[in-house]
Amino acid sequence: MLPAVRPPFRAFAIAVLLAVVPAAPVAAQDGADEPRLHELRFDWTRDGILTGAAGALWISSESFLKDDLAPAQCRWCDRAPDGTDRLNRLDRWGRGLAGATPEARRRAHNWSNIVGFAALPAGVLGLQYAVGNSSGAPSRFFAQDATIIVQSAVFASLANQTVKFIAGRERPFVHVLPEDQKGLTDHPTDNNLSFYSGHTNLAFSLVVSAGTVAALRGYKHQAWIWAVGVPVATSVGLLRMGADKHYLTDVATGALLGSAVGVAVPLLLHGRKGDATPKAQAGQFHMTPTASARMMGISGTF
Repeated sequence: MLPAVRPPFRAFAIAVLLAVVPAAPVAAQDGADEPRLHELRFDWTRDGILTGAAGALWISSESFLKDDLAPAQCRWCDRAPDGTDRLNRLDRWGRGLAGATPEARRRAHNWSNIVGFAALPAGVLGLQYAVGNSSGAPSRFFAQDATIIVQSAVFASLANQTVKFIAGRERPFVHVLPEDQKGLTDHPTDNNLSFYSGHTNLAFSLVVSAGTVAALRGYKHQAWIWAVGVPVATSVGLLRMGADKHYLTDVATGALLGSAVGVAVPLLLHGRKGDATPKAQAGQFHMTPTASARMMGISGTF
């Protein structure tokens, strides 16, 4: 037989049960177990101007100003004044990846363009949308994410183009040509723009920027961006070496500096703003203690 319970304590127990039991399912729905998505610092006017200006400068330097800005003679020639080859051992070893025939080198060149300028950018943006959508991100997040990724890419590409014009490194396939044949290549203005690899730089800036943005947002499944993107970006660099357009040090530098810009732009220009918010607010849970002369309890609004 149960011991007698004094009425005030019986009322207290009933009140607690009535308050807590309904609260349990609501607490499970308040987003505590859901990924918490973060707002990033973003301004359409500012970021539109920055991205547009950098993109215009990059495209202009490639399409209209290249003949005037590209060095006509190599400044970094990898050979002594008497003509002795001074190519470092690492780059000499890396040239073993170059295609053995002109057809093989041409295929590698074409595939580096297809993967680097089409497949990889489209794939990165597609993965960004997928991981955001799977986390319940609002549609405006993807528009912002895509702009930040493109912004990183054009900043990285503009920096790369500037260094290329200053360094004036002779490309590998030009390096091995006799002097009287170097001016007969398909694009002589491109002969001395080996350092550092623009394709690789662009590829890694896209992938790393997308991964950094996904991490800042708090997206689920963000690891897919890295797992897929990094090997594909690496393949772009290998294809550029296979085409005999770049040395190993050109590709490694492109990967390093492209990655640096891919991290810096999201972190420095678009860091997290305010506190995290759950992806969905199913309800609010609030409890307030109550007391009276004969009863104590907890009331709540949901």
